[in-house]
Amino acid sequence: VQLQASGGGLVQPGGSLRLSCEASGFTLDYYGIGWFRQAPGKEREEIACITNGDSVTYYGDSAKGRFTVSRDNARNTVYLQMNSLKPEDPAVYYCATDFPTIKVLPTMDGCYYGMEHRGKGTQVTVSS
Repeated sequence: VQLQASGGGLVQPGGSLRLSCEASGFTLDYYGIGWFRQAPGKEREEIACITNGDSVTYYGDSAKGRFTVSRDNARNTVYLQMNSLKPEDPAVYYCATDFPTIKVLPTMDGCYYGMEHRGKGTQVTVSS
């Protein structure tokens, strides 16, 4: 089970980035994927989560209205579109999955629960 996040980089305030989380070793559409971020000296923050099945999406407060999570099961990839990036958004962003747990209609807390398999992150920097 492997996850690889990519797409990070340097962007000006107000700019956009699209992060990708490519999965291998398992079939992505049976499992949820969460996006998290962690900045130096800060705790991990839940950014967005997309469930298996109906692909219900949940967002953390800092992501609402600006970020969109989506999945392409044919490509075994989940995306995080980040718009209107702010100076407080820089962090290492990474994705994680709840494999091998198959959940049924999870709530927001349930979506993030048990996401122990995580990949290497990708650095996002916002600076003018």
